[in-house]
Amino acid sequence: MSTITSNRPQNGSLVKAFALLEFFSNQKKQWGVRELSRHIGANESTTYRMMATLESLDILYKNPETEKYALGLKLYELGNRVDINASFIHLTHPELERVALEIEETVHLGILRNNKVLMVDKVESSMGLRLDSSVGQMSPIHCTGIGKVLVAFGDNMITSFLKSYDYVRFTEKTIINKADFDKELRKIKKQFYAIDDQEFEQGLICVAVPVFNKKNDLVASLSAAGPSVRFKKDSLLEYVSILTKGANAIQQNIGNYKI
Repeated sequence: MSTITSNRPQNGSLVKAFALLEFFSNQKKQWGVRELSRHIGANESTTYRMMATLESLDILYKNPETEKYALGLKLYELGNRVDINASFIHLTHPELERVALEIEETVHLGILRNNKVLMVDKVESSMGLRLDSSVGQMSPIHCTGIGKVLVAFGDNMITSFLKSYDYVRFTEKTIINKADFDKELRKIKKQFYAIDDQEFEQGLICVAVPVFNKKNDLVASLSAAGPSVRFKKDSLLEYVSILTKGANAIQQNIGNYKI
């Protein structure tokens, strides 16, 4: 499990550059210099120099008409070279397909990276309605089923980080303070699954379970998500049972693998 906290030597400029890149998401794909500098509370000229440098490296692309920046092709190129979880996904993907077939909703596999959820695999629902999610997408931890699971069963480093965590509100159901989130985590530990009931996106429900390796190290979280009009809340325990069966199968497949 990875967090921002580290005792290893770090290059401050690189850390700031990657922190800046985290703000480019499916929800906000383009940023202007002034807009982003205000959002992150940084000096406008400093933000400009950083974004211009990233543009010169093709990490960011600047739209000449709007003068706004978006993620560049260099990241796509580098991403295709990365074998980050090739062996892991090779072992887990068949189980995601089996779970999706049985549960009839979209299934995701996520891990924790820099105190956010990183989606590493996805199998679409056979029901036809596709979700606006993608492999490589980063999501918040406090309002997603996968994020809650990864924190609930994670180590003390992430728990400590939550003391200064920014509980951003996405919907009227989003948990927005540490006391309520701590209560939620205790509930998740007891029941061994987490629910995101329209907390991140209106109309979307997700249920998630932990995935351990054979040493019982937490390696990921497996979830099923679907529209609230179709997601059968009275079948929640059935969903959990199917996901848990899939998580147990993954545990057998990955052995002692640890991300």
